[in-house]
Amino acid sequence: MNNIGELLRRRAWINGENEAIVDLTSGERLTYAALNARVNATAGMLRGLSVGKGDVVALLCMNGVEFVETYYACAKIGAVVLPLNWRLTPPELHYILSDSGSGTLVYGVEFTELVTPLRADLPPKLTQFIQIGGETADGATDYTSARNVADGAEPDILADNDDHLTYVYTSGTTGRPKGVVHSHRTAMAGILNVAATFRMEPEERHLIALPLFHVGASTPLLSHIYCGNTAILMREFNPAAMWDTFAAERVTSTLAVPAMLNFMLKVQDFEARDRSSLIGILSGASPVPVELINAYLDLGIEIHQVYGMTETFGPGCYLPGAEARNRLGAAGKGYLMTDIRLVDPDGNDVPPGTPGEILMRGAHNMVGYLNNTAATGETLVDGWLHSGDIGISDEDGYVTVHDRLKDMIISGGENVYPAEVENVLLAHEYVADVAVIGQPSADWGESPFAVVVPASDAASEAAIMSHCQGKLARFKQPKGMAFVEEIPRNPTGKPLKRLLRDKFPGST
Repeated sequence: MNNIGELLRRRAWINGENEAIVDLTSGERLTYAALNARVNATAGMLRGLSVGKGDVVALLCMNGVEFVETYYACAKIGAVVLPLNWRLTPPELHYILSDSGSGTLVYGVEFTELVTPLRADLPPKLTQFIQIGGETADGATDYTSARNVADGAEPDILADNDDHLTYVYTSGTTGRPKGVVHSHRTAMAGILNVAATFRMEPEERHLIALPLFHVGASTPLLSHIYCGNTAILMREFNPAAMWDTFAAERVTSTLAVPAMLNFMLKVQDFEARDRSSLIGILSGASPVPVELINAYLDLGIEIHQVYGMTETFGPGCYLPGAEARNRLGAAGKGYLMTDIRLVDPDGNDVPPGTPGEILMRGAHNMVGYLNNTAATGETLVDGWLHSGDIGISDEDGYVTVHDRLKDMIISGGENVYPAEVENVLLAHEYVADVAVIGQPSADWGESPFAVVVPASDAASEAAIMSHCQGKLARFKQPKGMAFVEEIPRNPTGKPLKRLLRDKFPGST
């Protein structure tokens, strides 16, 4: 049977006394037996509120045990989980709740201000609210009280294989968010692929600091529970707390996007923190600058690069630690059960050393986009998922991810990959963060433009531009620059270049 919730029941039966979840904020530590019991009670609560198979339950809460309980409870009773990005605005949330057909919203009390406008302008099918923490108001059900009095018997498993498990909405970096549909079958394939590729041991302790509404956090969570490991939940990313938690919880692995890795290096006296239990740090979401990889290697910490998408439930490419030292900047080869191709605009395979769009094939590919057959048809073609990302493979099949296809700059007929330019700029001591976009050029069609977060008051455009000389071909060098306090990024650390292009449109 392919049911994600059933996996937890079986793991609790086999390894009931093993530690499953550590919630750093609440201090709760749940064994597999205790977690399964809590999930069953949550399932009983949802059933008591008339949530059944196929109903969509939206989750608007930060990392915590309640997220885990609700996810697995929905899986068991056949409801569909909709994790919501809590950085969105009420109108954005309204669109997603409406598009998904959500009937129930489970939310943390800290998001009351986001929820209040939704009560005033209800999405079409949203009828009930369940509040985590605080004093409930406006008819909301109190999560903890309702769970504690609910029927805690093991529920009948009501979903299997092709029944929908979750809708995960894309970040919308290129337009309206799209709901990625994953079934129990595709999710199970993703979990098995992760477990087979990483060969995770039961003693592993994985720290989750990315928000659980993102596949970069939820897939590791599900994978580690499948393997009987311990998942340690950090409510939200805190760079200093990362180092402290490595020591206090004897963390063996974590996943941190490049922006997080960068912030962690700015923590005072981080070198003095005990990190002896750490095997390595996974990093993805965007290409990891070589300078950042080297900085961690100098600390004795290997950065294991991963590449994947919401549409693949996470798996794509993986570069293990042994290869990370020899192939700096590469994303690696396909996961054990993932096929990878690089193709030109006509769909033909490109030879090593030639840029091409990355295509992925595996049982973990999404079912499709919710309510969007046109976008599904464009993305899934003959079993291959078109990523929209540009990569280059070497003779041995190792892929290096360069950029989003839509972010590529064409200057005078030459392709300019922003990540390559950003990598050079980040090596300058005056550059704390950077994003490179294209601006219209009367002479060249487009020209690179750098948006820089300075690391020093001494930073100047002239000094940073000079740094590019000899490191980048002239057509790749930025033709202009702007200094900002912060690069806008989505929750996984990807720069929101659409916003930057709107802010710095240039002139034709």
